[in-house]
Amino acid sequence: MDKIIVLDFGSQYSHLICRRIRNFAVYAELVPYNIPFIKLKQMKPKGIILSGSPSSIYDDKHPIPEKHIFDSGIPILGICYGHQLIVNNFGGVVKDANKEYGSAMLSIKNNSDLLSNIGKNTRAWMSHGDEAIKIPHGFEITASTSRSHAAVIENTTKFIYGVQFHPEVVHTDHGIQILKNFVLKICLAKKEWNMKNFIDDTIKEISKITGDVICGVSGGIDSTVTALLIHKSIGNRLKCIFIDNGLLRIDEVKSVQEIFSKMGIQIITINAQKRFLDQLKNIHDPEKKRMVIGEEFVKIFSAYANKNKNLKWLAQGTLYPDVIESGISHGPSSVIKTHHNVGGIPNWLTLKILEPIRDLYKDDVRKIAKIFNVPDNIINRHPFPGPGLAVRIIGEVTRKKLRIVRFASRIVEEELMKSKIYDTVWQAYAALGDDRATGVSGDKRKIGNIVMIRVVNSTDAMTADWTRLPYKILERISNRITNEIDEVTWVSYIISSKPPATIEPQ
Repeated sequence: MDKIIVLDFGSQYSHLICRRIRNFAVYAELVPYNIPFIKLKQMKPKGIILSGSPSSIYDDKHPIPEKHIFDSGIPILGICYGHQLIVNNFGGVVKDANKEYGSAMLSIKNNSDLLSNIGKNTRAWMSHGDEAIKIPHGFEITASTSRSHAAVIENTTKFIYGVQFHPEVVHTDHGIQILKNFVLKICLAKKEWNMKNFIDDTIKEISKITGDVICGVSGGIDSTVTALLIHKSIGNRLKCIFIDNGLLRIDEVKSVQEIFSKMGIQIITINAQKRFLDQLKNIHDPEKKRMVIGEEFVKIFSAYANKNKNLKWLAQGTLYPDVIESGISHGPSSVIKTHHNVGGIPNWLTLKILEPIRDLYKDDVRKIAKIFNVPDNIINRHPFPGPGLAVRIIGEVTRKKLRIVRFASRIVEEELMKSKIYDTVWQAYAALGDDRATGVSGDKRKIGNIVMIRVVNSTDAMTADWTRLPYKILERISNRITNEIDEVTWVSYIISSKPPATIEPQ
């Protein structure tokens, strides 16, 4: 099967490049930037992409690949930092010059193979502080912006290309076309990859493991698909455990039990509400909350495993956005927030970790669920964080706050469903902090909590925009929350996008 290899230099978007290419039905794989060239060559890539990076090529110990790749004859596309690596490697000059962040107009000078079917002008997403001020001998400038004269460079003899912007993000209007041109027209990669292949390959690999597997399930699409993949691989050697940690949505326990019963997978339910809430007392820091929750989950799984010596693996429904935001990837990326099932794994754990969908995005997982005939109400259910409502509560987690958030979130979901909007947005919920505000109830002054409503649109959770809900729906949500939840006096609507915000408040 033809493949494109992406060298990861630590960009938040590195894996997004792979995702875009896989959408062309071409297999793409992310590998460390310093992979030995011999090993890289053994993978027989049709093309190589150098990702962006938070680093500058002038930083001490900046990440660089083996020089042999530039002389391999394999087509190369450098993106942002990768573009600057190409310039630097072939004798050009990169300097801290015109900083350029956000949308910029790209003027195309030469309608080459890389830039075909785009037109003369298009919007590109820039994010760089260094600039190529002198391009190497043998390269041609084929596109520029007002602040970056060498925004696209090409050496068609060596099949080496560099773009200063990020074609993989949705903010670059024809970025997908540029990637498609490189992969299909320049690399001549065949369209041979799809989710069915991923399922077959994954089941084949999981079938090889020895020992039984514990899988923590939550009723969400990620852990559900993880359990299905493993169950189809090893059958009853899979032990599914659902932990009621007291941080769940209304009626979650009953819902999860019904979901797995219909799929023919037995689950073991453990009530650990008091245990988790006791551990979260007096903890305000969001990272500490995530770590405490993650460790408590693992303690329960480990205690169960100690009763069955055949249990060797702990399976989790980790997705790639979780990995990226926790700073655990192939390249030198930075931590945005630790996910309880990624960075929250304690060092003392003796179980081996099994994460079969770790390299996928939410929409990839939904495609697998459709192949497995998972009901639409599960597939279309909004993402719910592993640490549960603890990350939707700013400050200390208390029973009172949990009750408010549970009921307020239920109201948000019900109103969106009534308006037939629920399935059109990525995520919707209520959050709560410690702030209080004055209200009026029965002609009396009253101090109550402020509930924050968050509704966003996204395609992959890497970026997100706030949803412009009709005022009438916002009005109904606000009226219901203040009327039905006695402790609430104010309702606010969050209009921050990601970035600079995150989707969840903590």
